[in-house]
Amino acid sequence: MNVVPRFAVVILAAGQGTRMRSDTHKVLHPIASRPLLLHLLDRVDGIGASKRVVVVGKGRDQVEQALDGCGATVVHQAEQKGTGHAVLQAREALEGYDGAVLVLYGDTPFVKADTLKRMLERLDGDDGPGVVVLASQPDDPGAYGRIILGKGDTIAKMVEYRDATDDERAVRLCNSGMMAVRCGDLFRWLGEVTNDNAAGEYYLPDIVNIAAAEGREAVVIEGDPYETAGVNSRAELAHLELEWQRRRREEVLHEGATLIDPESVWFAFDTKLGRDVTVEPHVVFGPGVEVADGAAIKAFSHIEGAIIGARAVIGPFARIRPGTTLGEKSKVGNFVELKKATVGPGAKVNHLSYVGDTEVGQGANIGAGTITCNYDGFGKYRTVIGEGAFIGSNTALVAPVTIGAGAIVGAGSVITSDVEPDSLAVERSEQKGIAGWARRFRERMTRKAAE
Repeated sequence: MNVVPRFAVVILAAGQGTRMRSDTHKVLHPIASRPLLLHLLDRVDGIGASKRVVVVGKGRDQVEQALDGCGATVVHQAEQKGTGHAVLQAREALEGYDGAVLVLYGDTPFVKADTLKRMLERLDGDDGPGVVVLASQPDDPGAYGRIILGKGDTIAKMVEYRDATDDERAVRLCNSGMMAVRCGDLFRWLGEVTNDNAAGEYYLPDIVNIAAAEGREAVVIEGDPYETAGVNSRAELAHLELEWQRRRREEVLHEGATLIDPESVWFAFDTKLGRDVTVEPHVVFGPGVEVADGAAIKAFSHIEGAIIGARAVIGPFARIRPGTTLGEKSKVGNFVELKKATVGPGAKVNHLSYVGDTEVGQGANIGAGTITCNYDGFGKYRTVIGEGAFIGSNTALVAPVTIGAGAIVGAGSVITSDVEPDSLAVERSEQKGIAGWARRFRERMTRKAAE
């Protein structure tokens, strides 16, 4: 197995993101419930980056907060003078480092780990070039910079779209902006970059020409256009989300789950589905969901931060909120909401109920319309429902309260005190009947209407 050469990462995230029209920093907009920047960091962490530097401009506080605890170094580009100038801001953070550097972009999150490895291995080879550039051939090259190849994978010229001739713009091989270069070479060559171009900016790709002048060739590694797709607008964000979801659905089907209508199911970045899981149409998975083998998620359900046991059944129209665990063969039915609830094996919460901050024992049955009153306006309190207990319909369990194993709570009760195991608890007003009252009422109202 090949060992990935030692490397550091510089992630450029200083762009203004004006086309997003958002108060949220561009690289913090989510795809699959995770910010773009964290998707990218996850990939570089997976192949062992030794140093990670993120270059930011406006919105620095937002980025630093998002990276809290990640171990990345954030540096500031006070003036946006181009990509070359942005990378220069990382020089101090990489002081004394002499290995390879990957230059990546915070709004281009889905470059594959294998592609990054290929870039590093190509740089580290016996005939290692000065620069390795990641390129692709998207269906619509648009305003990407173009790469003109010489012999083999050697770059003869790189040119920004606005500076390119018509013939150069006709070339389909596009520069992603991502590259691998040795740290010492990187900052030495960047010191020679000028801003003599249409935009008056210091372009990172100009180091290719500077390297060539020293007799150090630059080469191309070609990747999937999906890997090089960036986000500069809400529309591009939406298109990339759709493509991520499409690919994830294909993976899920290949891994042994059934999606009845794949295009209507939405996954988070960390959703895990076991074998023989069935997901009906219009199901949304938020972050932190694990579904064990054989479970069934029925239509129009929303699940987030929950562990679903083997052969459990959820929905339709169920909402499972964070902190919930469902045991094997448990059932949660239509218009049920669970929050921080543990539902034991074989237990049922089938209809129109809210169960929050609750432990439901094995085999218990929660009747329709039951709610656990877990909040008094100041604090949250727990409800415990023992094994085999039966809670009648339209019951309110006022926490903190414990329903003993095997107990039965009569329908329509408001339970404010603990219920002993195997006992019956009923709390409701005595029913009264007044003979003839309804007939007299109708007659009285009819006369009044006629007046």
